[in-house]
Amino acid sequence: MQYRIMPDNPDSISILGFGCMRFPTLEDGSIIKDKAMELLNHAFENGVNYYDTAVPYHGGRSEALVGEFIAGKPRDKVFIATKLPSWLIHKPEDLYAQFEAQLQRLNTGYIDYYLVHSLNRRFWKPLLKNGLFDFLNDIKDKGLVRHIGFSFHDSLSLFKRIVDAYPWDFCQIMLNYLDTTYQAGLSGLRYAAKRNLGIIIMEPLRGGKLVDKIPSEIASLWDASSFAYTPAQRAFNWLWDKPEIHVVLSGMSSMEQVKQNIDNASSVRANSITPAEQRLYAKVRKSYLSKVKIDCSSCRYCLPCPNNLPIPFLFEMYNDAHIFEDKERHIREYKIWFDENTRADKCTACGACLAKCPREIPIPDKMKELAEFFV
Repeated sequence: MQYRIMPDNPDSISILGFGCMRFPTLEDGSIIKDKAMELLNHAFENGVNYYDTAVPYHGGRSEALVGEFIAGKPRDKVFIATKLPSWLIHKPEDLYAQFEAQLQRLNTGYIDYYLVHSLNRRFWKPLLKNGLFDFLNDIKDKGLVRHIGFSFHDSLSLFKRIVDAYPWDFCQIMLNYLDTTYQAGLSGLRYAAKRNLGIIIMEPLRGGKLVDKIPSEIASLWDASSFAYTPAQRAFNWLWDKPEIHVVLSGMSSMEQVKQNIDNASSVRANSITPAEQRLYAKVRKSYLSKVKIDCSSCRYCLPCPNNLPIPFLFEMYNDAHIFEDKERHIREYKIWFDENTRADKCTACGACLAKCPREIPIPDKMKELAEFFV
């Protein structure tokens, strides 16, 4: 296992982090504890020392399982990360109530890496009004957390504002070789690195979409190259090649995944991808993006929609269905992620969004297209 030192603190952290949100489960959604513990223990015994959990993972069960896992480990040999549930903070008292409940579930006296979860425009201002910074300063001063950070899902401009708003120790962003300009993207990575933040990466495989059912033309590009890697290796290598990145999270659900990721994390080096390989990644990215059906940048200027439709997210789902050529999977995800009142067929074609879109996308027409596709 390889390790990287976090900025401004001596923690030597494994470049592979265990994302505790995809443990093996029963049909009712409950975690198969013995199998999950087997995965966690094998990872620990082979050098993985960073474990990332959160309140909503596995329906609230993940933190407690991680608490059981660390109970039998030297506490200074394992780094636990969990997150303040931003959407549950409605008054200042909620900050402490949520945090104290997390300490109890994790059965620990302190949290190594504490993140404000899923920061975006919706959550940011209410958190500030409820005294977020005073709360973070307090729990850190008391030694209840060692390092403060945030995870992020919004635009680059908001990311930069949040980075500059508080003396964060680290941040967690979505990044992979396809989504280089999505959300914080590579520009956000560089921005955070210049400000000496530790950087944790999530969604390295785009929820598995970069390794499952790879479109034929993408597979042909990879197969024609002389670089013999598995799809997962290609995705992780692209990230670990960047020295600014300290940890890449993987939500591992099988022993095969754990072993493969550990083997790869023990061999890849920063700044090792050749110019020829970089050109190949660029070709693959271009091929994926050529399948995009709606040229939406997720700027969110179209929001709020009078009918409360999450327009950019609906477009993203539609684009993904075409990019990854997997209509069946994305129809399932569409019905899971969007309730009946926020689906494309609820668009009334009022036109309120049209003047707001800088790319002049005919949004009502596209909503009709989506509604016909996701049936």
